[in-house]
Amino acid sequence: MPGIGEHPLAPCRTVPALLAARRARHPAQVAIEVAGIDTLTFDRWHRDAAALGSALRSRGLSPGAAVGLVFSGRDWTSFAVAYCGVQRAGAVAVPLPDQLPPARLARLLAACGADLVIEGPADVDALVAAGDPDGDDHAREADVAQILFTSGTSGTPKPVAATHANLTAGLPSHPRRMALAHSRQFLHAFPIGTNAAQTMLLNALTARPAALTLPRFTPRRFAARLPEVGTVFLVPAMAIELLESGALDGLDLSGVHLVGSTAAPLPPAVALRLTRAFPNAAIANHYTSTEAAPAHTNMIFDPRHPDAVGRVLPGAVRVTDADGIPVPDGETGHVWLRSPHARRYLGDEPATRATFQDGWVRMGDLGRLRDGYLYLSDRDSDVVKSGAYKISTLEVENALHEHPAIAAAAVVGVPHPVLGERLAAVVVPRPDAGELGLPAVRAFLAERLADHQLPGHLLVLEQLPRNDGGKVLKRQLVELFPAGTGGDA
Repeated sequence: MPGIGEHPLAPCRTVPALLAARRARHPAQVAIEVAGIDTLTFDRWHRDAAALGSALRSRGLSPGAAVGLVFSGRDWTSFAVAYCGVQRAGAVAVPLPDQLPPARLARLLAACGADLVIEGPADVDALVAAGDPDGDDHAREADVAQILFTSGTSGTPKPVAATHANLTAGLPSHPRRMALAHSRQFLHAFPIGTNAAQTMLLNALTARPAALTLPRFTPRRFAARLPEVGTVFLVPAMAIELLESGALDGLDLSGVHLVGSTAAPLPPAVALRLTRAFPNAAIANHYTSTEAAPAHTNMIFDPRHPDAVGRVLPGAVRVTDADGIPVPDGETGHVWLRSPHARRYLGDEPATRATFQDGWVRMGDLGRLRDGYLYLSDRDSDVVKSGAYKISTLEVENALHEHPAIAAAAVVGVPHPVLGERLAAVVVPRPDAGELGLPAVRAFLAERLADHQLPGHLLVLEQLPRNDGGKVLKRQLVELFPAGTGGDA
C-alpha cells in the first residue's frame, strides 16, 4: 500500500502539470541550483511561473504564440521560471543562449515567428511582480510547448516543434519510481537552447535529485563539484576535455554512480578512460536527436560491444534502405527511432514529411542492427565517398582516439580529382605528445583499419571547432584544407 503522500498520480500531460505535481509533493525541495549563484525550490518555481504566465495573458499574449527565451548559463533559475510561465500562458517557449550574434538571434526568432522576447532575470522579475501567483494554467496536452533549433552542423538550423504530450511522454509519475534515485544531485553544464539542456530541465521536474549546473563548463570547476554528486551528464567533447585536463587527479569519485553522455557518439576509447576515472559508475551513451526526443536508446558501456549505442527493444528502432524498406540484420541502412507524439519541423512540410513518418523519425544516421544492438556507421552527410568505397568517418575517428598522443580527432572528406573525395584527419594532440606526423599516424591506424580507411592528409589544431552542443563543425574543417589538397599524393 502507498504511504501517506505517496499515492500514485494520474499521468501529467503538460509540463506545467509536472511542476504542479512536484510542488504538491516537495514544495521546499531545491529543484535547480546554479553553483554559487542561485537556487530554485519547487514552490518558488511554481508560484513565479504562475505569476509570469498571468502577466503575459493580461498583456494580451495570444495562445500558441512563440516567445523567445534568451538566457545565459548563470540564469538557469530565471530561465526555468520563464519556460514554464510561458507555457502556463498557453504559449510556446523558444530557448536560446544569450551569446548568439544579434543577426543570428534575429534570424532564429524570425524563423519561429517569435515577436516577444524575454531576456534575462530582469525581464522575468518584472513579469513575476506584475502577475498573479495563483493564475490559471492554460497549457493543453496537444498544444505546441517548445521550439528548439537543430545543431546546424549539416545545414541551416531548423526549428523543431514539440507538444506537451511529446515532452511528458514516458516520464515517471509515481513518487517511488523517480529517476536517478541513487543521487542527491545530478551535475551538468549544458548551454540553454540545446536538446541536452532541455532534457536536464525535465529531469529537474521529474527526477529525485536536484539539478546542479555551472554557468559554463570549465574542467576544473566542473571536477570540483564531482565528489558531491551521484550522477553526471556530459557530451563527448566535455568528457575528453575533463580527462585531458588533469582536473580529475586526486579526486574521490567513488560516489559517482552514473556518467551519462549525449549529443554525439562516445568514442569507445574515451568511454574506457571514463570507466577508469569513475570506478563505481556506469558509463551510459544516450542516443537521440532534437527531432526524435523523447525516443532514444541507452547503452551502458560494455567492452564486449564497445561500438554499440543501444540495446534495442522490439519496435523501437528500425534500419531501412533509401526507400524505407527494412534491411536484414547486420546490413547498413538508415536509422529510424519510434517516437510517441512525434515532433515536426516548423514551416517546412517537405522536410517534415521526409523525417517524420507514421510515428518514426529518420535520424540522419547510417547504422545496422546486430544481435539486438544498434551500431552507428556515420552521419549520412559525413560519409566519405572515395573511389569505390564509402568510408565511415566515425570508425576512423574511434581508431584515432586510441592513439596515445591524440586527445581529440575528427575526419572529413576533401575533394579529389580522381577519387571524388579523399580522407583527411584533424587531430588535437596531448600536451606532451611531441610532433604528430601523417606517416606515424597512418602506421598506427594500419594496425586497426583497412588501407582505404587511412587518411591521406593530417592537420594538427589546438582545438576542434564545435557548436554550443559540443558537436564538431566539420564544414569548417573542410575549409581549412587549401584548394587542391585532395589531389596531393
